[in-house]
Amino acid sequence: MTTPVRTVLADVARVGPFFAVGTDPAESADPTWRPLRDLGSDPGPLGDRVAHVRRVLSEQAGRAVEERVAASIALQGLAARLVSAPLAAVVLHGVLPDLGRDALHWRVSLTGPWPLWADPDRPARDPAALPALVAEEIAEPLVAAVRALVPVSARVLWGNVASSVAGAKRVLGTERPGAAIRAAEAAAAVLDHPLLAGTGERRPPGPPDHGWTFRRRSCCLYYRLPGGGTCGDCVLSRA
Repeated sequence: MTTPVRTVLADVARVGPFFAVGTDPAESADPTWRPLRDLGSDPGPLGDRVAHVRRVLSEQAGRAVEERVAASIALQGLAARLVSAPLAAVVLHGVLPDLGRDALHWRVSLTGPWPLWADPDRPARDPAALPALVAEEIAEPLVAAVRALVPVSARVLWGNVASSVAGAKRVLGTERPGAAIRAAEAAAAVLDHPLLAGTGERRPPGPPDHGWTFRRRSCCLYYRLPGGGTCGDCVLSRA
């Protein structure tokens, strides 16, 4: 018997904050929720998000941060929120909730990550559709929307998406060790999608990874912040 989507997403949310998607039916009456599709058609909220990230980073750095750096980091944060829940749902329960461009909703938050909400009564999708959902319905429109606002490399942004997939896989393996190998297999299938293929390579695993460790072929530009350095999977890292 298939586990109800509401139960699946409630369990997934326990993995960590980046995996949380609300399902309270009462939220459907709130007009501030907007479908994922709107991120591509209305540049206002995404532009405001990039500007917010830029202000925060500039305050921390004590000087103005490049807009393309802020855009890259803003996208990476959004991508991590958007790809984690569907990956975890398939890995932990073999269920793929409808978290596509029309079903998944976001709401602007001025103080933290945008909350996400989905209607749990929508039929679940075939779990085999996970790579297409992540790459085509979530990542591709998001990358296009950011690039329409800020001149930042598509290679950088797709690398950020891939890094988010690998990061979700790592968290799953840490928080739910019994699902670590399934997480590696599911994340590998996502990274093999044509839109993500070539963004990096899967190397022999190093702790805390299981199955493989991801090494991207691009950089999120975080190193351009004062004292920023490089991430563990960065092409510029010597690790």
